[in-house]
Amino acid sequence: MISWVLFWKICSIALYVANIAIVIYVIIKLILKKTDPIKTLSWILVLILLPYIGVILYLLLGQNYRKKAIFSKKRLVDEQIKKQIATAQITEFKNPDSFVKELYPYRKLISQNLNSDYSILCMNKEVEFFFSGRDALEAMLAEIGKATKHIHLQSFIFLDDTIGKRFKEALIQKAASGVEVRIIVDGAGILGVRRHFFNEMRESGIEVLEFSPVHILMPTSKINYRNHRKILVIDGKIGFIGGINIADRYYDGGVYPEWRDTQIKVIGESVFSMQSCFLRDRFFIINRHLPRRKKYYPDFEITRPTEDNIEHAIYSQTLSSGPDSDWASIMQCYFTLITNAHSRIYINTPYFTPSESLLNAIKIASLGGVSVNIMIPERADSSLIHYCSMSYINDLLKAGVNVYLFKNGFNHSKSISIDGELCIVGSANMDNRSMIQDFEITSVLYDADCALTIESQFQKDLSRCTKISILKWKKRSPFQKVKEAVARLVSPLL
Repeated sequence: MISWVLFWKICSIALYVANIAIVIYVIIKLILKKTDPIKTLSWILVLILLPYIGVILYLLLGQNYRKKAIFSKKRLVDEQIKKQIATAQITEFKNPDSFVKELYPYRKLISQNLNSDYSILCMNKEVEFFFSGRDALEAMLAEIGKATKHIHLQSFIFLDDTIGKRFKEALIQKAASGVEVRIIVDGAGILGVRRHFFNEMRESGIEVLEFSPVHILMPTSKINYRNHRKILVIDGKIGFIGGINIADRYYDGGVYPEWRDTQIKVIGESVFSMQSCFLRDRFFIINRHLPRRKKYYPDFEITRPTEDNIEHAIYSQTLSSGPDSDWASIMQCYFTLITNAHSRIYINTPYFTPSESLLNAIKIASLGGVSVNIMIPERADSSLIHYCSMSYINDLLKAGVNVYLFKNGFNHSKSISIDGELCIVGSANMDNRSMIQDFEITSVLYDADCALTIESQFQKDLSRCTKISILKWKKRSPFQKVKEAVARLVSPLL
């Protein structure tokens, strides 16, 4: 009879051999993919240096679902309508005369967004900015209170705290009055929320859907792909997007003195794209379309830009990207914006772990004489991400980029302003996760007033920042440099 010692010895040898075989197989598979060599090398290091754990991490976090088309948009009615309109615009804009003079300088970017994401060029009547979580959440609650037909709310985080309860009560009240209310939350963003919090809304007639639920005991390879979008659509006519989640820290700062963020409220044709994105994500969860769909797009008509209406319009494109996209459209849009800048760039991001292409674009813009200004938090809400972000600062400073650390709280804004002429506001951070793995949404606003509003807020925030000098940065402690170097190794995986 085999002793237990011998049994466990045989098992450990078998596991060791199996791990080596799987690691060799995965490494060969990674090499044959011919993808980003830095990311490939990072995964190879993880697989070799973390026996067993490395394989598990790769299975959970290393799969590329964009190429595998696990999330497919082919059956989506909204996507087909969007594609038809975008295709017509692509054909029209091949003629340079189709652009009015104000939009002509952006024809390459507009066409790029149309081709990569079918991002329709839309005309809006109004865009309102909010630069604090408190103001944005109060505005959202106010519009929810005015809804008469339907409310579509999507949030990465929706907690059962004070502000979460206010939203819950407001939504239940509207549902009781006959308004259709639908909510999408992300499985990772609501971890720890008590089940009865959302069940109470369901019992009130609200449709609450969870995107990719997280099961701790039964993790899946899709766990790495999160829905990070923040969308609120009221009656198909008013839309909100930006960086705001529904949790107390976004309202009062939590452990931080304040919570800086950026959110926009849009009235106009771009609400079609926000609505389409929400309904697309809903379809992914329940695989079912809504009946009588036209009522969710009231009075929708894409207005052709002309010399007469351009002065009274704010033109924009709403970009969405994620594992359901053929292209990393938001990252590509960032790249084009940065490389085409002429005078100045203002970037706000809470997490800065850019791809090599974006990092090079920023450095090349600065070396070319463009004033590049980047604002990140002095202390992120994750130590690993904090040191990873810090690891890029030396490269930026050497290229002449102005780097500011926001020290009076947490700056969660995700915005870019280019030359005081156009800007971006949305849910996407400037990191690999937002650019490649997560479902994101952002708005490109071709409007000088909007861009100058972003720049003005950036200038106001400078009073709460520390500007990093290259001489002072070189004097940081060796221990911090080591932590940055280690964090940088895993940056392609974050």
